Amino acid sequence: MAEATNTVAEKVTATGKRKQRVGEVVSNKMTKTIVVRVERRFPHPQFKKIVTSYKKFYAHDEKAEAKVGDTVRIEEARPLSKLKRWTLVEVVERALPTTAVAA
Repeated sequence: MAEATNTVAEKVTATGKRKQRVGEVVSNKMTKTIVVRVERRFPHPQFKKIVTSYKKFYAHDEKAEAKVGDTVRIEEARPLSKLKRWTLVEVVERALPTTAVAA
């Protein structure tokens, strides 16, 4: 019976950590929201060729710090809206600034 005094912190660590994904920002046009494209590579079940599949995640960006082309890390969160289930953790790598060429 002495072991029944688990704290909330112990229960959180026992259930595990939140999922994290690394991907590229494809859109930041919405307020406090970014769209992140995550790449997943796996062998085809039958033909064993390496297949690349992509999935888009909507993530909450409170400070609007991520720009299009940045590589970011996102983390699983509670539902924030109809589509948003992820939050921005950090910007892993900034995109190179593009220079406009006059034609």
